[in-house]
Amino acid sequence: MGNTFYFGFEEALMRWLQSVMGSAAVTVASVLTMLGEEMLLIAIMGFLYWCWNKELGKFVGTNIVFAMTLNPMIKNVVLRRRPYFDLDGVECLKPVDADADVYDIAAQGWSFPSGHSMNSACVYGSIAAYERRSMILWIIAIAAPFLVGVSRVLLGVHYPTDVLAGWICGAIVVFALSKLQCGVKDQWKLRLALFLIALTGVIWCRTDDYFTSLGTMAGFFLGSQFEEKFVNFKGTRNVLKIILRMLGGLLLYFGLNYVLKMPFDAAFLASSTLPAFLVRSARYTVILFVVVGVYPLIFDRVNRKKSVK
Repeated sequence: MGNTFYFGFEEALMRWLQSVMGSAAVTVASVLTMLGEEMLLIAIMGFLYWCWNKELGKFVGTNIVFAMTLNPMIKNVVLRRRPYFDLDGVECLKPVDADADVYDIAAQGWSFPSGHSMNSACVYGSIAAYERRSMILWIIAIAAPFLVGVSRVLLGVHYPTDVLAGWICGAIVVFALSKLQCGVKDQWKLRLALFLIALTGVIWCRTDDYFTSLGTMAGFFLGSQFEEKFVNFKGTRNVLKIILRMLGGLLLYFGLNYVLKMPFDAAFLASSTLPAFLVRSARYTVILFVVVGVYPLIFDRVNRKKSVK
């Protein structure tokens, strides 16, 4: 199932890299790859949006939810198998889904382009693009995706061309959407257009990552509209408030994810059927709408109580 294609240098390079890697190098690569993983990106987005600068959070969030959805849309067209499926001497040192068989394509996903590389380029690049003049942020925007991409090759889960394509796609999203966000007056129109573009993937995408990302995009956009109309909370630089907002938001995110799974059978949720995919999208739509739009109502009420006292 899927397509196998690669350049000769990719096969030789990956075999050589893994042949000279020791356990320490594997550990370092496993740590570096976390710079592009979901947990860290969620934490970064939460910090930017809930605490540091709400507008920066929306700016970066718009770019990343589109990139996250575009990535599986491309993957489900190319259908490239991961390198360790077909290259002797190349091992999977850190599977996408540690609980599943490494050769289960439905669980481990397709290879091209690299999601970690694309998402990291988009998040760190968007932050730098928003701030513009910060040289430190531009250095991070280049270094972090580079390290993530290299780690994906070292760990055997992506070809070098997967990583290169991920960087390029991430950079294109940052450049194009940053321009559009600055140029479009009515942001809801841009959000609607992006969602409709992403929605076309329902026609050909049959993987969890697409439907997760589609629901994330829908919830983020709806939550942003709700916040702008009914909440309009303010950020904070107070360390204690930052910690409390982050802890509350992350607990709410993962708690809702757990609770919303409860009405459904585990076998159904794990099935690769359209109803299961639609439930997944609906779940993430609710979660993101709550954490982006509804959760900040608490900030506003706490500030009002303090001002009354």
